[in-house]
Parts: sequence; structure tokens; C-alpha cells
Amino acid sequence: MPDQYILDRIQLQDVMLDYAAAVDQRDRNRYRNCFTEDVEVFNFGEEIYRGRDVWVDYVWNALSNYSATQHLLGPQLATIGGDAATTRCDVQALHFLADDAGRFILWGSYLTNMRREQGQWKICRHELSVVGTSQD
Repeated sequence: MPDQYILDRIQLQDVMLDYAAAVDQRDRNRYRNCFTEDVEVFNFGEEIYRGRDVWVDYVWNALSNYSATQHLLGPQLATIGGDAATTRCDVQALHFLADDAGRFILWGSYLTNMRREQGQWKICRHELSVVGTSQD
């Protein structure tokens, strides 16, 4: 197995780990850095979000509904072709509602396309495939 393939796999996984950690730690700049400028995001509500700043603004507004979150990611599958990659990883996201109003749990998969830009992998298309939710 070529060294570059192994390095790419690790870097692709790190993008998604940064994605989850940045949300949970409320690190907006770290989160923003995960995306290409022209990212498209699907199935996080009824809209399609186009553009990094539009998407990050939406997420940061949505996070105001939660006092804390924890995103747990499963192992990542990846197909790499040059400077493009398609990935899939399962997610379990625990959201503690603001004002101690309970919690919301989501199970699903992230279906994500990434592109290498200036030597760094970035998310250029991101989709949530929901398996189930629970709220108490």
C-alpha cells in the first residue's frame, strides 16, 4: 500500500474528527477550516446550504439551542482518486437542550466528498443520512 494512500486516509479521518471536535468545543474557526469555500450541505433541515460562510452561520445559530453536544464518529470508509475523495462515517450526536429542557440524540451517517486544496483535504459536499432520532 503506497505511503501517500495511508497519509491521505489519516488526513481524511482527521478532517471529520476536527469537524466533530470543533462543534463540541464551539471552535468556529476550526470548524470553518474544515470546508471549501463552495461547500454544499444537504439534509440538515429542509434547505440546501451553499457556501462555507452560509453553512457555518447556520450551524452556529443552531448550536445556540444546545448547552452542550457530543459527536461520536465511527470508522471511516474512503475512496480516494487523486485530489478527490468520497467518505462515509457513522455518527451518534448527543445534544443537551438549552435550559435543561432534555436531550436530543441523532444516529446516522455522514456522506462526505472532500477535495485537496493547497495540500489540505477539505469538505466540498456534506450530507447527513439520518437513521433515527430520540428526544427526552
